[in-house]
Amino acid sequence: MARLRYVKSLEQVKRDAERNPEFLESTVRSLRVVYETVPAIAAALVPKPLEPSRPEICVTFSHVAMHVTPEVTIEIGSAIFGVRASYDGVEGIWLITMPMTSEQAVIGGRETYGEPKKIAKIDFRKDDDHVAASVTRMGVTYLEAKGTLAEVLAPREFVEHGFCVKALPSCEKAKGFDGEPLLVRLDWRQRHRAVQRVAGDLVLRASPFDPVADVPVRKLLRMEYEEGTSESSGLVLRPIPGEWLLPFLHQRYDDPRAPGVEVAEA
Repeated sequence: MARLRYVKSLEQVKRDAERNPEFLESTVRSLRVVYETVPAIAAALVPKPLEPSRPEICVTFSHVAMHVTPEVTIEIGSAIFGVRASYDGVEGIWLITMPMTSEQAVIGGRETYGEPKKIAKIDFRKDDDHVAASVTRMGVTYLEAKGTLAEVLAPREFVEHGFCVKALPSCEKAKGFDGEPLLVRLDWRQRHRAVQRVAGDLVLRASPFDPVADVPVRKLLRMEYEEGTSESSGLVLRPIPGEWLLPFLHQRYDDPRAPGVEVAEA
């Protein structure tokens, strides 16, 4: 009897859904950075119906081990660059870009949640008391952080939220979307067994494809090294009008033609 792996039975689909790596617990080592930026710039980054929160940018570099089965573990590098925002009284991070080292992580996150993921080279190193991480795309190392481990902090457990939009850009020219975009909230349950403050620096470099340097660092608020586990889930909050998303949609593609908008820095 022939075996055709391009098709599954409905019973197999149901069983495999329980083992989707997007929803499994992962072992994570991270370098987490939070900085204050220009309030007007932070506010301009946030689409409706989200509301701007504190003018803070959250940057996280991670080495992630996803435990698919007891015998199979997939290791990837990942990063997050986003701005504080809230919806219906719940604060989280509006995810601007999420570089990943593997195609599996990009496809699953974009199709399941609408996460703005892209393939990138991510270096994450910890040598004794020194930790360093960087993200490189299109020949530019546009995000880089490094420092020295300092004060030991208490273990912690919390739920962190991310916001993104699941959308189908239209296959017809200038139409917008094939269906209403959906606002999604991600819930990340973090369990950090080891946490240390890091004395270090964050560098944002100019890139025509990943313009994080447009969001300047006014003040470094926090830099920490974490070891622990993370578990993801998500839910659709509501549909949103396509015109609310269109000014931001190009963020998830490589668009060096984007002229940008003028924002007062006062």
